[in-house]
Amino acid sequence: MIYLFDRFELDTARFELRDSGAVVHMEPQVLSLLALLVANADRMVSKDEIVEKIWNNRIISEAAVAARIKSARKAIGDDGQRQQLVRTIHGKGFRFVGEVGFAGPPATVSPIPAGRTAGPPHMMGDRPSIAVLPFRQIGASSDAAFLADALADELIADLARLRWLFVIARGSSFRFRHDQTDFPQLGRALGVRYCLTGSVTFSGNGISCLADLVETESGGIVWAGRYEDDVANIHAIRREILANMIAALEIGIAQNEAQRVRCQDMGQMSAWSAYHVGLDHMFRFNRADNDMAGRMFDLALGVNPDFARACAGKSFTHFQNAFLRYRADHASEAEVAQRLAERAVQLDRLDPFCHFNMGRSQWLNGDLDSSIDWLEQATRISPSYAQAVYSKAWAKTLAGAAVEGEENALLALALSPLDPLRYAMIATCALSRLIQGDYEQAASLAERAARSPGAHKHIAVIAAISTFMAGQAESARRWLLFIRQMEPDFSGRDFLRSFPFAPTSVRETIERALRDSGF
Repeated sequence: MIYLFDRFELDTARFELRDSGAVVHMEPQVLSLLALLVANADRMVSKDEIVEKIWNNRIISEAAVAARIKSARKAIGDDGQRQQLVRTIHGKGFRFVGEVGFAGPPATVSPIPAGRTAGPPHMMGDRPSIAVLPFRQIGASSDAAFLADALADELIADLARLRWLFVIARGSSFRFRHDQTDFPQLGRALGVRYCLTGSVTFSGNGISCLADLVETESGGIVWAGRYEDDVANIHAIRREILANMIAALEIGIAQNEAQRVRCQDMGQMSAWSAYHVGLDHMFRFNRADNDMAGRMFDLALGVNPDFARACAGKSFTHFQNAFLRYRADHASEAEVAQRLAERAVQLDRLDPFCHFNMGRSQWLNGDLDSSIDWLEQATRISPSYAQAVYSKAWAKTLAGAAVEGEENALLALALSPLDPLRYAMIATCALSRLIQGDYEQAASLAERAARSPGAHKHIAVIAAISTFMAGQAESARRWLLFIRQMEPDFSGRDFLRSFPFAPTSVRETIERALRDSGF
């Protein structure tokens, strides 16, 4: 993207500011700050957002922000008195008020002059990035026509909560409203790897919404979704579409990122590339992949020691070591999982993935109240974060709130029907049914979960005890034999150590079911 204002060109691809064609020498941090303000010229940028995106949420003084603003103004011929281009919104933030134009990348890029060092090839580095285009309206105008722009507006705001994804501001992406989209050109112009585009069609009393996630370099579709309803339900369907899209994009982009870099030399991977490969291995729930995930997160942290998400991912691998007995010292692994999760939250207090791992580490220690609190914080930050909703469901069930646990598990399934933890969401529903005494339904759900790809041994245990309680002795025997073949010395005590049920009648029910079914 090249932004044009006054006599200046701000070239994000070359990471430079040009004054009437001549390069203006600036500190990288000052240039990044100016780019943030210019790219969001349609709104005020708060001080908190500046600290988050320019200083990576480090604790800094007001004077440091003021000094960078002063330097940015000086570079473009502005100052604190005139504020012709950068205006201070006292006590809140700053806004770029100059008229901003837009140009594509130059046809040729001249060599970097001797003695100068190149800026980063992309201002956001290797962090995944996306532009959300305004949805096209198809069909006659309607009282619900606002939905086409409203969806894109709200998606931009909600996607920005994901933290790991850089989202182009509305003022830039909406410039492509009437263009016949050339995705490779759009990717080069906006500097993004992905684009979300779609349409809203009105037909009689019906409404349908189509959405495509496109990889801009190839123009290929990574994910597509379709939603239909009656116009009378416009506000309900709007929230449903938004929630489902956020959950689907989080999974789709992460999987595509892992596939994209899978053939790279590990020594050449960026922190973000290593993180996404680690994430892909992390959700396979076996010892070898968990070890590989840990190595990839270590690689990411070696490149960037303050990478909160990689630190949280490393916590998850230690959680697995304790949860699935990949390491003999359960207490030590649980302690490391909690310590790394605490570090991740310190590095980024607004990332739901960090809170999610903090909540899971707490349940390993049997502190279900703290676990639920951290998981609720994760869902407050990102209400559509299905894995945190599921983990909260499991923690609620462990605490004895089986009905509430099932409600949360069903919500997680609705938010993310293709989630890598789908089998665990179904298993949570099964356990809730078991606790409520609905043994037939518990058995049906538990066997469905245990037969799902990726399901680990604890899911098979739930299938064994559920079928036993339902009077399906032969099925229970087969599941018990299956577990014994995987881990001959597995016992009910191991299950309860991974799932520390609160000392209530629920725990007594589970203990009795484990004992009677052969564990």
